[in-house]
Amino acid sequence: MAWVILFIAVFTEICWALSLKWAGDKGTWLAAIVPITLSFVNMGLLALAMRGIPAGTAYAVWTGLGAVGVIIASTVLFGDKITPVQGMFMALIVIGVIGTKLTAAA
Repeated sequence: MAWVILFIAVFTEICWALSLKWAGDKGTWLAAIVPITLSFVNMGLLALAMRGIPAGTAYAVWTGLGAVGVIIASTVLFGDKITPVQGMFMALIVIGVIGTKLTAAA
C-alpha cells in the first residue's frame, strides 16, 4: 500500500509543480492557494508512504518521477521543448527509479 501512496504522491508532486507555473501566470491570490494546498497534500502523502518505504528510496522515486513527469506534462500543457539529449537523461532517471524500486527493502 505504501507504494500506491507514493505513486499518488508523485502525481500530486507533478500537479503541484505545474500549478506553480499556472498560479504565476494567473497572478491572483486565489490561484496561489492551489499550489499551497497541493504542497500540503503532497508532503502528507510522501510522509505517509515513508511509513512503509525507507526515506531515501521514497524520496528518490518521488523526486525522479516527479521531475520527469513535470517535464513531460509541461511540453503538453505549456509547449516546452525537450531535446533528444534531455530525453535520454530522462530515460536514465526512469531506469534509476525502476532499479531503486526493484531493489528496495520494502
